[in-house]
Amino acid sequence: MFDTFAALLDWFGVIVFATTGALVASRKQMDLVGFVLLGTATGIGGGTIRDTLINALPVFWVKEPAYLVTCVLVSCAAFFLAHIPQSRLKLLLWFDAIGMALFAVTGAEKALLAEASPIVAVAMGVITATFGGVVRDVLGGESPVILSREIYASAALAGAAIFVALALAGTTREFALTSGFLTAFVIRAAALRWDWSLPRYRPRPGRTRDEIKR
Repeated sequence: MFDTFAALLDWFGVIVFATTGALVASRKQMDLVGFVLLGTATGIGGGTIRDTLINALPVFWVKEPAYLVTCVLVSCAAFFLAHIPQSRLKLLLWFDAIGMALFAVTGAEKALLAEASPIVAVAMGVITATFGGVVRDVLGGESPVILSREIYASAALAGAAIFVALALAGTTREFALTSGFLTAFVIRAAALRWDWSLPRYRPRPGRTRDEIKR
């Protein structure tokens, strides 16, 4: 039961993130190859980096090429359907929130299964949740969402941390996965809805030489 549940979350995350990559391609008015490139890089990018870092080789889509094929098919479908939503940017942001929350928990879960420490598992959850989007935005010529002033990476961090804490506390993994996902998604959704952001660095005048000597 758990394996099926975790696999569904993982597959859904790949599909959602591939869709966000294709939506960026649509906003940039790319051709079909551009759609496939951005959709595929976004769908499998974060997981590829995670598997490489925890030495889970070959990476997941090499062992199961169906992930790669799915990203290509989703991207091709988006090429013909992306014009339907009235606001592709709004759809992109909400799909991205779902994918981020899903990958935060599934990435952390895969790291735990690879016998990584809890801290590393949380870090892998954040990497899985955010690096696909970074690749998407860089290839699409946009400022990465992770660097925006809105709460994003911290939402992934909270979701991954909740999952790891609950998993190590002995709760059922379905409950831990669901709780971690909801934590990350609700925080990101609230940030989108109410424009939440973390405190930002404010430039301050530097000290004079006399002040340094005192």
